[in-house]
Amino acid sequence: MNALESTSTRPYLIRALYDWCTDNGLTPYVAVQVDETVQVPREYVKNGEIVLNISFDATSSLKLGNDFIEFKARFAGTAREIIVPVNRVIAIYARENGQGMAFPVPASASGEEPSRGSPLSSVPSAGGNDADPKVVQLVTPEPPAGTDPPKPPSGAGPRPALKRVK
Repeated sequence: MNALESTSTRPYLIRALYDWCTDNGLTPYVAVQVDETVQVPREYVKNGEIVLNISFDATSSLKLGNDFIEFKARFAGTAREIIVPVNRVIAIYARENGQGMAFPVPASASGEEPSRGSPLSSVPSAGGNDADPKVVQLVTPEPPAGTDPPKPPSGAGPRPALKRVK
């Protein structure tokens, strides 16, 4: 099997970052580019995108599959069934610190240009091909204005280094 025949890494990366968030007590959010294949409350969609809290506390029956993210959640007190194709997820990140990963913006099924209204929708891809699933960009948070960057814990010692052994 070569790289062209292999399955997408996107669902595996989403599950890994979801696990990382929950293991560290963080709240996992997914940003989704909405089209006709995405089942979400349309009244919460802005600029063709929606951000969903997929934490254990915010969802029930969460399934992070290879093709779809499915769960039930309450919006304004009303239970809704949410179904998001994995290829429509444009980012997964922790609410508390913004750390996570952005994915290339999927090409619209109708052929129209994706929304450029948010920073998540402007993730570059290789060669200008928005359908290339191999290009990802890490989302790193900007420190709030007027704050110092976090300091490493005391006693952390020198930074580890790799030593090449032949």
